[in-house]
Amino acid sequence: MTRARHQLICPEATPYYHTTISRCVRRAFLCGEDSLTGKSHEHRKSWVTERLRELADAFAIEICAYAIMSNHYHVVLRIDQGKAKHWDSEQVIKHWGKLYSVPVLVTRYRCGETTSNAENIKAEKIIETWRERLTDISWFMRSLNEYLARRANEEDHCKGHFWESRFKSQALLDDAAVLACMSYVDLNPVRAKMADTPEASDFTSIQQRLRDMAPKQTKPTDEVPINPIPLMRLVPQRHDPHPNSIGFTLPDYLELVDWAGREIREGKRGSINTTAPPILERLHLDPHRLMDHLHGEAMIETSVMLGSVEKLKQTVATFEHKFVKEISEARRLFRPPIVT
Repeated sequence: MTRARHQLICPEATPYYHTTISRCVRRAFLCGEDSLTGKSHEHRKSWVTERLRELADAFAIEICAYAIMSNHYHVVLRIDQGKAKHWDSEQVIKHWGKLYSVPVLVTRYRCGETTSNAENIKAEKIIETWRERLTDISWFMRSLNEYLARRANEEDHCKGHFWESRFKSQALLDDAAVLACMSYVDLNPVRAKMADTPEASDFTSIQQRLRDMAPKQTKPTDEVPINPIPLMRLVPQRHDPHPNSIGFTLPDYLELVDWAGREIREGKRGSINTTAPPILERLHLDPHRLMDHLHGEAMIETSVMLGSVEKLKQTVATFEHKFVKEISEARRLFRPPIVT
């Protein structure tokens, strides 16, 4: 049964969300090569990265991970309500104006040219609405999907719907859930056999993170965006001012993705290498179940929440959902912490 977005997204419960867009209508391809017509839409992947960069600059929402596939894409986001709350009116207008036109009334208010208190109140109300929208994932996805649909329809000389349905969202309730979901997103091309290694996975955040670490090239190649997407930093918690800072670092994450990528590539199922990354033990993740998840064989992607059993039970009062499937999956994926 379809649920309203306000039942699935609650920044007070968690700022982390995995969003994915469904396939396109009329057998259209978002990107890649259409096997029916033979027409290539690879250039559209740059549309997605360009727009994500613009949205990350305008919204108080950070991009944790992304993967752009042939007919859909994945994004993991972190809402930063504290950042938006500290913006003054001028900053809110500036950020909103990066994406949308500013009405005459707000422009006059900005310049001190309003003629009544009623106009001031109206302008201030509009600005506060913008402040809320700049932390709203629904508005973030709307700004991305409408932009892509318009450009694709214009290029295809078509009108009407481009996407099959609205985006799907999944709340990530703890560090382990964020880690599992980010790695799932970054390993999409490896799992789909579109790339042999994470570093060869074009248009993914893992490839961008690895290239950001490499020595700067004098000339950018065709595959490297001139202006990469600003990604959420994976740093020690003491260096991250966000109240919901993540509990793992970039080296932790790269080690996990490298290990998981090799496991997927070698087709291992029942026998997991004993050298599984230490981060799995620290976050109480079961490596066998995690690999089922990364292979796309678990039901985790279809869950509206992902997190430990304890976290899921804590959020029951916040979300209008019983979590029957989610709790069942959590018991398999997350090991209970050892009490000493």
